[in-house]
Amino acid sequence: MKLKEFYEKIYNKIFSVPVFKKLLKIPGVEKLLQYEIVSYLFFGVLTTVVNFVTYMIMGMLAGENYEEKVLFTIGSFDFQLILLMNAVAWIAAVIFSYITNKLFVFESSSWKARVFLREFLSFMGARIISFLIFEELIFALLINIFGINDLISKLFVSVFVIVFNFIASKLVIFRKKKDE
Repeated sequence: MKLKEFYEKIYNKIFSVPVFKKLLKIPGVEKLLQYEIVSYLFFGVLTTVVNFVTYMIMGMLAGENYEEKVLFTIGSFDFQLILLMNAVAWIAAVIFSYITNKLFVFESSSWKARVFLREFLSFMGARIISFLIFEELIFALLINIFGINDLISKLFVSVFVIVFNFIASKLVIFRKKKDE
């Protein structure tokens, strides 16, 4: 059995449970529990896990007080090790996210060079925007200005990243085109 078929089978099993069947009858809930949204959230959570696990492994490798280590300073801004760790964790998560979004969430099956290039470049562009705004800027502000723990900051930022990236993926990156 293919992985996609296995995932769809699990999705259908879950939503055949009486509690979920009743939920689907509530006006508006059916739209929230559509395959695409549930899949995006499921794989978004897995992407967040990839991000956190990668980040935490690097933290363990970096040793004690990694939160305080400064790699270099520009003006009055200290570029901390945790920002580099966050960037590496982001790269691992983005690669995982692209694959799962293409194959499972938005079911983009075309591997034509033109389609792949458009999707991949727009996916990376949207992710870079969300990375700069949320993962680095807001993450750094939460830690440096508000003094919030780095893991709590990452969790807070992850919510905004998931919402922004879903909108970008749905409306721009994986939108269905008639010629594909």
